Amino acid sequence: MTDNAVTGMQDQKSGVPASVALLGTGPMGAPIARNILAAGVPLTLWNRTAEKARAIGGGRVAATPAEAAAGVVLTVLPDLPQVAALLPGEDGLLAGWKAAGIGEPVLVIHGTVSPVAVARFAEDSRNRYGVTVVDAPLSGGTIGAEEGRLSTMAGGPRDTVRSLVPLFELYSSTVVWFGEAGAGSTVKACNQIVVSATVTALAEAMAVATATGLDPGKVQSILAGGLANSEVLRQKGQRWIDGEFEGGGSAKNQLKDLNFIAEIAKDTGLKLPLSASVRAAFEVMVEAGDGDLDHTGIYRTVLGQTS
Repeated sequence: MTDNAVTGMQDQKSGVPASVALLGTGPMGAPIARNILAAGVPLTLWNRTAEKARAIGGGRVAATPAEAAAGVVLTVLPDLPQVAALLPGEDGLLAGWKAAGIGEPVLVIHGTVSPVAVARFAEDSRNRYGVTVVDAPLSGGTIGAEEGRLSTMAGGPRDTVRSLVPLFELYSSTVVWFGEAGAGSTVKACNQIVVSATVTALAEAMAVATATGLDPGKVQSILAGGLANSEVLRQKGQRWIDGEFEGGGSAKNQLKDLNFIAEIAKDTGLKLPLSASVRAAFEVMVEAGDGDLDHTGIYRTVLGQTS
């Protein structure tokens, strides 16, 4: 592994940690779990709604986080407070690790969280409990998760991340280490600047097409054939054609990410006018009651539609 790029190990399965659990079998966690299990790796699963964990169709389903305590615990949850809540109590991970005799567990945070907050959380977890935290947010959406071609951006001790690469590559096509805890989440913020802006730009383009009587599908075919093409258009384009915005990556989570970007801008003294404008648009969308829709539903906000 070089200082950053750690790709090119797609066929190396022998280095996968022997004790792995995944907590959070939602839209992203479920396909990640299926890819891990498909590689023949034993996996313990936990989800607040147990039926979703059982629906994976493999692995051992734990009743509590304590029962799911493993040497490596992957969390695929919306934000850091949900991860922190897994630790304390008799049913928590700390009790589970102690009961299992796991002295130096690794806790991987795959959700998108505040870089500042996760750096503090990692330091506290290490100093108080001996838990190594790796922040490893993901890009690629549910389709990328299903196809095993996510991009994983990792922050944490380099040797720890190195040991996790064979596991990450069961569901990722790109894995890059960027530095200590918090670095991965900062890269994810960079990613979300581009994603949120692209989603909003495409929504505006589709609004213009619709308002002027153009065929959105034909317009998209032109965009896809030129410089305006993107993974967002490939994965999400049909939503604007069908007007179907249920499910997917929610607008409220997109706004959460944009708030993290605003936090970074404030800390660094940067002025990010595009991100600020996009953030304002998503604030309008969420306040209008559309926060649970896919972020492509910003199209409704552009057109002045609400729930």
